[in-house]
Amino acid sequence: MKVLIALGGTALAQRGEALDADVQRRNIARAATAIATIARTHDVIVTHGSSPLIGLLAMQGDAYGRMEPYPLDMLGAESVGMIGHLLECELRSLLPKRHIVTLLTQVEVSRGDAAFRHPSKLIGPRVDEAESMRLANSYGWTMVQDGDHWRRAVASPEPLRFPDLPAIRLLIKAGVLTICAGGGGIPVTVSREGKVQGVDAVVDKDLAAGLLAHQIGADALLLLTDVDAVYKHWREAGAVAMRETTVTELRSLEFAAGSMRPKVEAACRFIEAGGSYAGIGPLEDAAAILLGQRGTLIRKPEAGLDFTEDDGSLKIV
Repeated sequence: MKVLIALGGTALAQRGEALDADVQRRNIARAATAIATIARTHDVIVTHGSSPLIGLLAMQGDAYGRMEPYPLDMLGAESVGMIGHLLECELRSLLPKRHIVTLLTQVEVSRGDAAFRHPSKLIGPRVDEAESMRLANSYGWTMVQDGDHWRRAVASPEPLRFPDLPAIRLLIKAGVLTICAGGGGIPVTVSREGKVQGVDAVVDKDLAAGLLAHQIGADALLLLTDVDAVYKHWREAGAVAMRETTVTELRSLEFAAGSMRPKVEAACRFIEAGGSYAGIGPLEDAAAILLGQRGTLIRKPEAGLDFTEDDGSLKIV
């Protein structure tokens, strides 16, 4: 079975953790263990988030003091290379006989996307109000309140297509465990004349993962995060975990922007485009989510789950 695994930001750091090198190595080791468990019996493609790291790299540029911070497409490329390197190290240790490749992946977006007029994607560390004002005045960044602190908000346009899709398909066909579309992909625009240009934006990793899963013909999409399931009435007294649900039910509910909403939207789009199975849940439960035993299961009505494979793995029928 072809499985696309989308790692959330917790593959880099748990909530409240610093993004230092040791923390990233430790958390990526956890992610690699979950990936390897599935990759031993299925064809796996991995995507991941990187917005916390992109924001940190932008702040490091600010600390240099004698230059403007690099644009987000360049920082995205830097972060994807770093995360891919760490994932490859861990996965090669766990799967020594597998070929593993990180592909720096571009994603095409539209310059006319309304997201450029309404920055909403939060990146980077939280800062106090005084530092927020300094950054806004120095670089023209949009800073928004996040609890008691402030964070940078950037444009998050819709992913339209992956120029690297033929290369991704070739790698998958060759049996390569492919790490691609990291950070939602590096956003670019393509002119009518074919000129490709980087864009100062961050594409949502979940929406990009859902699109890629459809375009490579994945059987299952796993959206891994740090909560145990999708909840009705999240953080309210009557909150209820949804263990199995449908696109129709999910479309009737409201979810928090920048949190569960993009994961639910990505899962719904994947199923609506013909995908069989999507699961949302915690990183450590990845294999159990694929088996329908943990997290939240979303599937098309006619899809069934068959657990009769010789190796005990799930088969979609």
